[in-house]
Amino acid sequence: MSTVISGNFIPAFFPSQLKRYSAHCLFRTRPFTSPVFKTSLAVKVRAFSTAVAETKPTEPAVGEKEDSGSCNISLACPICYDPLTKTGDSALYVGSTAGSNLQCNTCKKTYVGNETHLDLVASSGSKQYDESMPMATELFRTPLVSFLYERGWRQNFIFGGFPGPEKEFDLAKNYLKPVIDGNIIDASCASGLFSRLFAKSGLFSHVVALDYSENMMRQCYEFIEKEENFPKEKVTLVRADISRLPFKSSSVDAVHAGAALHCWPSPSTAVAEISRVLRPGGVFVATTYILDGPFSFVPFLRNFRERIKAISGSHAFLSERELEEICRACGLVGFTCIRNGLFVMISARKPSS
Repeated sequence: MSTVISGNFIPAFFPSQLKRYSAHCLFRTRPFTSPVFKTSLAVKVRAFSTAVAETKPTEPAVGEKEDSGSCNISLACPICYDPLTKTGDSALYVGSTAGSNLQCNTCKKTYVGNETHLDLVASSGSKQYDESMPMATELFRTPLVSFLYERGWRQNFIFGGFPGPEKEFDLAKNYLKPVIDGNIIDASCASGLFSRLFAKSGLFSHVVALDYSENMMRQCYEFIEKEENFPKEKVTLVRADISRLPFKSSSVDAVHAGAALHCWPSPSTAVAEISRVLRPGGVFVATTYILDGPFSFVPFLRNFRERIKAISGSHAFLSERELEEICRACGLVGFTCIRNGLFVMISARKPSS
């Protein structure tokens, strides 16, 4: 594996602080060495409700059909992971989700779509209960940050080594070549910046723009509506929790997560879920930042990281090896990464059967 390194970085979580830093364009390549582990560790994660009974799923009733025929991705209940069936003839792509109903024949729960997206979190339908997430997640649920994300917020990332959306997209495409023409989930998509690029590229049969923030989903929908000749029929907007992805196991060809890993409350739980939904040979591509280089000399950096995580819920990575170990522990292989300053793009894949 090779890495490309250059520049300085401050967490993209604080855009105002980024202005004090600049990124350099000098690249150098060096090998990344890590010990060879003779014993492979694969963690298969699956969550169940308190009481689990081995039952044979009921056949869809008349007027129902599996969702895969309308969006080319196998949606599943985020509670039990059994397939969802769609009632009626409404489609599930952008602009057609209002009033759509998806039912779990095991949990007997119905998930309803609204004008902008499908709501597939476990607490969907609750009127009194709304689960609060860590501060790093809640920040992106606010209307202000959701509105600003593509109107100045994301542009600040370039000062931390992020090469910019177009270049990041080109880098990601190289990793995604083995799954071209398949489906892809743009996880923690925010306002859909990369979701739109994936859809317009024509390289994928279907794109799911997925985020936990309702306001980000609305922004994603509005950006798509403003674009002329946009292939709406190839995109589905889904609100979901990264730790309980609403997809059948081994049903997804690729998962992309741009500038998101450090915002997830539990990166290992999220990557385990990604590993579960990926097909054998499926590809995971993500970008984040690593506090190494000059930051390595900061006293008590590891302890400081834990304090920040406890307060905000965000996670700062201190080495490439940390990211590689997360992927390996969650059953992904072939880890590789590209560096630019403290920016890093990683890729790993689900082992082929």
